[in-house]
Amino acid sequence: MGSLSEFSKAVDGEDPVAALAAVAALRRLLEELEAAHVIEARAQGSSWEVIAAALGVRRQTAHRKHAHRIIDGGS
Repeated sequence: MGSLSEFSKAVDGEDPVAALAAVAALRRLLEELEAAHVIEARAQGSSWEVIAAALGVRRQTAHRKHAHRIIDGGS
């Protein structure tokens, strides 16, 4: 499962277990997208305050969640 239409079909389908699996897959995808954009924002000089505001969280929350990715070189 990877396309938006596949996710949509699974989430709207009659099988609640398949829908839950689709929700979990979407959550993983969103986490990956968020991490990639945070890494890029930091690389371009954005502060943790700016990133946190864009994510709607506190600076400490954004830093705690993502700083290790920056330190580890983005992996």
